[in-house]
Amino acid sequence: MREIDLAFIRLHILYHASKEEVYGVGLVKELARHGYKLSFGTLYPTLAKMVRKGLMTYEARTVNRKQRKYYRITPKGLKELNKVKNKIRELYEEVIVER
Repeated sequence: MREIDLAFIRLHILYHASKEEVYGVGLVKELARHGYKLSFGTLYPTLAKMVRKGLMTYEARTVNRKQRKYYRITPKGLKELNKVKNKIRELYEEVIVER
C-alpha cells in the first residue's frame, strides 16, 4: 500500500506545483489535509527524485534567515500530469462509477 500512497503523493505534488510554487512545510500541511502523514525524510527525497527526472525545478531563497526551496512543475512534469489525469479519469469511471 505504501507504493500506492507514494504515487498519489507524487500526483498531489505535481498538481499543486502546476498551480503555484510549493515548498516542503506547505506540502506536508497540504498532504495532511488529504490524509497523508508525510515526514520530511520521505518528502525531500521524493522532491529530489522528481527534480532529477525533470518533472520539477526549484529555486532556493532565504526566508526568515533560513534556506527554503520553492518547487515548480516543468513542461515535462505538466505533460506527465496531464497523461495521468486521463488515466485517473478512466480508473474513476471503472472503480467508482462502475458502469
